[in-house]
Amino acid sequence: MIDMHAHWRPAEVADALRARTREPRILRNPDGVEVLKAARMGDAPLAEAFDDVDFHLERMDRQGVEVSVLSLQGSFCWVEAQPLDVSGPLCRTINDRLSAICEEHPGRFAAFAALPLTDISAAAAELERALALPGMIGAQIPGNAFLTRDDAEAMRPLMEVANRHRAVLFIHHGPRPGDSFPKVAGDTDNSRRRNGTLDMQASLSSVMVTLSLTDYLAPYPDLTIQVHNLGGNIPYEVERMDHRSLLDTPTEELPSSRFRKAKVYVDCNSFGPRAIEAAVSLYGAERIVCGTDGSAFGVDWTRKALADAQIGEEAREQILHRNAAAMLARVVKTARRESAAA
Repeated sequence: MIDMHAHWRPAEVADALRARTREPRILRNPDGVEVLKAARMGDAPLAEAFDDVDFHLERMDRQGVEVSVLSLQGSFCWVEAQPLDVSGPLCRTINDRLSAICEEHPGRFAAFAALPLTDISAAAAELERALALPGMIGAQIPGNAFLTRDDAEAMRPLMEVANRHRAVLFIHHGPRPGDSFPKVAGDTDNSRRRNGTLDMQASLSSVMVTLSLTDYLAPYPDLTIQVHNLGGNIPYEVERMDHRSLLDTPTEELPSSRFRKAKVYVDCNSFGPRAIEAAVSLYGAERIVCGTDGSAFGVDWTRKALADAQIGEEAREQILHRNAAAMLARVVKTARRESAAA
């Protein structure tokens, strides 16, 4: 298995978390013990708050994960929304450490960069810098930046850098700097289900509509896009879209055809066999990669879902390994060519 959706909690931001006055932050509990306090996640002792490379490698070996592609965990993405004088140094520190992990363990890790998103020019410059580092294959970008085509216009500097380097942009559900997030207050009934499934999947569906049903990606033929969680609810909603299209705009190409043709990959994180079957039917197995959130539970869940899905062995192998291997090889080959030219 190549895990294209493996989140990471970097210990390198601990001092910055100690300086914060709002969650997430590190403080001392009534017993005098330092804990990481994060919204909706409770208090975590520092020994459990960050990820350890050796622990992760042992788990990868035990569960048969060949490569983990690391990206910043959502509760740590606050660093990207800080003023540039704060976010710039923090993102550089995170990216340098992610690259060092890749270099220290050849063939086991790759990584998506964190970017200072309050200044897109600075974010583009950091992406350019990060892509010259060992193991870095692209960047993680918040899904809210692509909810509509107009929203996505602001991201063009990042798209241009990624396209030039034949890199991968991992679009993950989350807010842009300044967005109100999450949409549903914590005291609402079923707030976790509403935010973590209903809103997340609906938002990812909007991202897929922007990327697949507009011409936004046309200028970037060498860029690879990955959207998580099967691209939202599109595999289930596409028949409804086709029906409305036949009624409302009968001369236009059907949405199902356009989704199938689009150069957008999705990962199968968190979904079961029936959803994976629907996604294979819509996108094709060649456009789906593995994702687990980087947890032991996620690996077990994804392996079982793929084993139970009625998609055939060739499709299973494509999703488990072959598609992601080709994505990674493309970026590495480009990086080697650029290094040789320099």
